[in-house]
Parts: sequence; structure tokens; C-alpha cells
Amino acid sequence: MKISELFKSLVETISTRPLGRRELEKVLDEYGLKLITCDVALPFVEELKNRIIETLEGQRTPLFDKNAVKKVVEREIEKFLLETLGNGFDLIEEAKNSPKPFKLLFIGVNGVGKTTTIAKVAYMFKKAGLSVILACSDTFRAGAVEQLSQHAKSLGLPIITKAYGSDPASVGFEAVSYALSKGVETVLIDTAGRMHTDINLMDELKKIKRVVEPSYTILVVDALTGNDAWNQASDFQSHVGYDAIILAKFDADEKGGAALSVSYVSKKPVIYVGTGQKYSDLERFNPEKYVKNLLSGF
Repeated sequence: MKISELFKSLVETISTRPLGRRELEKVLDEYGLKLITCDVALPFVEELKNRIIETLEGQRTPLFDKNAVKKVVEREIEKFLLETLGNGFDLIEEAKNSPKPFKLLFIGVNGVGKTTTIAKVAYMFKKAGLSVILACSDTFRAGAVEQLSQHAKSLGLPIITKAYGSDPASVGFEAVSYALSKGVETVLIDTAGRMHTDINLMDELKKIKRVVEPSYTILVVDALTGNDAWNQASDFQSHVGYDAIILAKFDADEKGGAALSVSYVSKKPVIYVGTGQKYSDLERFNPEKYVKNLLSGF
């Protein structure tokens, strides 16, 4: 079941029964388990349950009044969803209005679509009239340099690379130095995908970040990862820190819970979503539109 269908069913159930606190908790526990299967983080589910119970308990409206209760629950869910998703920002505006070079450091685990996402951001910047250089600080994974180099060739962009086994931080440093000397406006830095539980590799990321001093650090998450998405969001935030999230493969996410989960556990906004394979398939994430779609069944 999709998360939008669950929210609709939850509201209908609550608003058509004379429920006390105990009965509410029972119903919300049941729906909470279903929300978790839609990739919604457990901490998010628990807070949503508490918010609904507290809101209904504080209302003077009789619980038998279906429409009144329905409006209360709808309003509380919408408010909580928008609070969770927060306010994002436009990378193009930030790049144009920030000191140059504007530096983006991309992090994330293996296989989430990080390198392709970087190419999409590069395409977006180039289309907006910004000059771009790519840097492959992934000197660990076989084929990483070749993959980003192919994107650079397709987009007609310069790229800084080094031999496999080289210091990843030095690649980022050279790219920033090149941008400063040549007047390149934006630097996009790829890093090795790593398991979020690998402390040594996390320390390497922290070194790259310390050397490069990025304008923003962006976590790329695969929307199809399931409940591990919020584990990644939590671990990368605690070990490395980042400023925003891009959700790859958002168009293929039928369940729809990943955006809520990663924003809730990290307290960082999703700013863009991947919607296909082409370079142009990267869209600004619109929280209001997303929430409206989730609640459209109401």
C-alpha cells in the first residue's frame, strides 16, 4: 500500500469511530507498522502518533463528529509533514550569490546514483550559465574515474583526476586551486561511495571536507533503499555532517516514505529529486506539492 493510501485510511478510521486514548493508540500502532513498511522512519511514526493523540485529546469537538475530527487530523498531519520536510534552497541561486568558487561535496554509500547525480547538477549549472569543473576524489573504486570522466566529456567540462590509490583530499584541493586560477565558478566533487558504518572511510570523508571547505555538502540517497535510507541519513549526519539531501530514483519510489524519513532523522531538507536517466531529469523538491500528493486522497 502507498503511503498516501495509508494516510487516507488512517483519517477515515479515526474520524468514523468514537475513540478514546486507548483505542486511538491501538489504531495508530496498527497504522504505524504499515507506515514503516512504506519506508517511513520509526521515530517519525512515533512522533506522528503522539501528535495526533495529543491534538485529538485537546479538542472540544465531540469525537462522534466525523467531519470535525477529520479536519483536525488532516490539519495535524499536514502541519507535521511540512515541519519535517523543512525549507530547502535553490543551488543555482546559491551558486550565483556565493563567493567563488562555489564548492559542492557529494557524499553517500555505494550504488545510490551519486556520480550520475553530480553530472545532473553539472548540467543544471552549465545550462544556467555557470562555469563548472568536476573532481573525482573517488580514488578507490575501480572505474570511478572513467565514469565521471565520461560524464565530463559528454557535458564538455574539465575534470581533475589522479591515479587510483592517490590521496582523495588532494584531488579536491587541486580542483579548487584550478578553479581559483582559471576563474571557474563552481566545483563539484565526487567521493568514494562507502558504507555508512565504516568509521575509517568516514574519517577520510571528514579529511576531504576539512581540506576543501565546501560551500555545501550534499548527501545523495537512493529513494528505493527502504528503511536503510534513514540509517544512512542519521549516520552520515553524525559522522561527517551535511547541509542538504538529493533523492535519486525518486520517480521509481512507489511507497513514498524516503523523503519524510531522511528529513526527519537528519533535520536537513531534500532539495532535489532524480526523476529519470537523462541529465535534465533533476527537479527541485517541492514540499508543499509532495505533501499535497500524499494527502490528495482526502
